[in-house]
Amino acid sequence: MADPKGFLTTPREVPKRRPVDVRIKDWREVYEPQDFTDLQKQAGRCMDCGIPFCHNGCPLGNLIPEWNDLIWRGEKAEAIDRLHATNNFPEFTGRLCPAPCETACVVGINADAVTIKQIELRTIEEAFDMGTVKPLPSERLTGKTVAVIGSGPAGLAAAQQLTRAGHTVAVYERANRIGGLLRYGIPEFKMEKSIVDRRLAQMEAEGTRFRSGVNVGVDITGEQLRSKYDAVVLAVGSTNWRDLNAPGRELKGIYQAMEYLPWGNKQGLGELDSTPPINAAGKHVVILGGGDTGADCLGTAIRQGAASVTQLEIMPRPTQERPSSQPWPTYPMIYRVSSAHEEAGERLYAVSTEKFLGDGDGNLRALQLVETEFVNGKFEKIEGSEREIPADLVFLAMGFLGPEKSELLIQLEVDLDERGNIKRNGDFATSVEGVFVAGDAGRGQSLIVWAIAEGRSCAAAVDSYLEGATQLPSPIEPTTRPLMV
Repeated sequence: MADPKGFLTTPREVPKRRPVDVRIKDWREVYEPQDFTDLQKQAGRCMDCGIPFCHNGCPLGNLIPEWNDLIWRGEKAEAIDRLHATNNFPEFTGRLCPAPCETACVVGINADAVTIKQIELRTIEEAFDMGTVKPLPSERLTGKTVAVIGSGPAGLAAAQQLTRAGHTVAVYERANRIGGLLRYGIPEFKMEKSIVDRRLAQMEAEGTRFRSGVNVGVDITGEQLRSKYDAVVLAVGSTNWRDLNAPGRELKGIYQAMEYLPWGNKQGLGELDSTPPINAAGKHVVILGGGDTGADCLGTAIRQGAASVTQLEIMPRPTQERPSSQPWPTYPMIYRVSSAHEEAGERLYAVSTEKFLGDGDGNLRALQLVETEFVNGKFEKIEGSEREIPADLVFLAMGFLGPEKSELLIQLEVDLDERGNIKRNGDFATSVEGVFVAGDAGRGQSLIVWAIAEGRSCAAAVDSYLEGATQLPSPIEPTTRPLMV
């Protein structure tokens, strides 16, 4: 145990966010530095429980009490070793994960949970600052080759694990730069892309090969891929976005969130010679969807200088306390305020878009909303509650419906499940010999921490397929994996 009285004497404290009027003028990350001694005090709040429920709350099975204790003692090198033992990319999860470990923290039963996410983030950042994050190339090569399609967190985790096992791994990405949603979907103010680049540099030094700007299925066929590599890992994500086919959907000014966010990222990185083609500057913006993707659109629109931003959610506003139906240690649906929500904009709950309204010239001018209530398992319109709100731009952030039905999937002839995801068995194998799937493409839209866990587990399955056995860790046990039916 770290500080035996820490959970009693030390209140929870997280890093402060930069002042709103300062941070909305740039694209940098929103948090101010936290003194390391303050972080140690937070680590000292960990009770080192006999049954650490935080382990169960984390899909990666992070050894949380162990590295909490090591950080409290100032043993930074040992702490990062314990963290890297279960997580390839703690600098990603420490910024982007919603921290189900914290909602499972025992301290959180009747007090504020330990700041696990922040301790994780600082552990890896201290390691990078000290230069202790070094390439770990394999001591021997197996002679086996693996293609990983997709360079998001699942694909990168699988690639790093398989490279370290001695296989020759190539990661294919259709975008011009490696990183998938980490690069083009996550705004710079949530994670600066230099964070991605430094980890990619480590992977390159270990031997992972990156092939960006290659649309697999078009530039190289599925048949060519299978003939060239001993195994293929599909980590193409769940990018088939949900649409809203309401009257007026054809009007100019309505875009999917993932049509908009990449341009915001490029603008934040200074990669554009002119204003982005989808630009919120001076416009009334409405975001359909109350989740993280919607908040990302909100923060991006604010930095572009939107005249107003309104975020809509069909569900009622959650309570600030745990609902009785979601007791500890489950992840509760409670009212949360992201950094973007602090900055500007209005959040409307229990409303639905009935139609998009135009100006007569084919341009969007407003939305007609209606209030809703949840009755007998479905949302019902409240009669007489219709109203209009102005809208020059609408971003649809309503989730995703599985992987795109691309040429690659057609060429490989992999089976899909009833939800449209790539079907797999307990060892992440698809219906096609030597082809595996990891992350959202097989699981469905989920969290970054699940993507990394799936990538690690898929890598262990591929290694076992190629070598007959594996020493790679697998955080997802076969009994908990979705089985092929």
